[in-house]
Amino acid sequence: MFLILIFSVFFTNCKREENLDKEEIVKTDSELQIIKQKKDSIIDKYLKNGAWKYSLSSRKWQTEIDKGLEKDSTIAYLWQQKAMPLFKQGKYEIGMEYIDKAVQYDRERWQDYRAFIKCIFAKTYREAIKDFEDCKKRFGYSYVMDHSYDFHIALSYLQLNEFKKSEQIFKADYEKQISEHGESWLHPVDLFYFGISKFEQAKYKEAIELFDLALGMYNQFSDVQYYKAICLGKIGKIDEANELIKIAKINGKKGFSLNEDNAIYEKYPYQIRWK
Repeated sequence: MFLILIFSVFFTNCKREENLDKEEIVKTDSELQIIKQKKDSIIDKYLKNGAWKYSLSSRKWQTEIDKGLEKDSTIAYLWQQKAMPLFKQGKYEIGMEYIDKAVQYDRERWQDYRAFIKCIFAKTYREAIKDFEDCKKRFGYSYVMDHSYDFHIALSYLQLNEFKKSEQIFKADYEKQISEHGESWLHPVDLFYFGISKFEQAKYKEAIELFDLALGMYNQFSDVQYYKAICLGKIGKIDEANELIKIAKINGKKGFSLNEDNAIYEKYPYQIRWK
């Protein structure tokens, strides 16, 4: 009888705890919705109707966001928006402190953006590789700023003069994209850098093949024309090389270069600045 009583009390307590857990879950979901609404209202007030009314480089942009962060310092989007103009002004170190905060509060949304910044803006290539590799482990194969994680990893290795490794990653990514999406999915900038990885290893004919694919998609791509001309010269086609250099210079001066949104802020690897 005593044992039955103990079991009955134990079972009753377990059921009570189970019911409490269910209530806790419901309560937590409700609280999360309230928290989200509060965060959204802060974003609306201090970002959409605050910072966004001023220029990126103005002090007002920063002070409006700071007001929002005073209300809730866990809003990742505010930290990202605080960091972004600083990267575009070349203030990488302080910008990185803020983007680290964005990643702290919303890793899935902002870690690949931070990795992109390390690759294209801050040019801390080993750190970029680490960040992108970690993104792949956590979230799988994906894209940021129109290019795959593997594209950025390969580009980082290219900038570290690890040309063979860069080529291998570009090749695998090239084959993956064709296999899954077809050739129409390929990006001329991807093909350009894949070609550069071969160019740096004196695989000039293979580089030309990739440059031609890029030019088939973007026929005035001056940077591709420039490096293709160098390759032509290396394999003895001097007249053809000289003619292509002239065309590249004309297109370059017209602004037909890397068609990346952030190219207005940062010179991309191997990009030619035509005077």
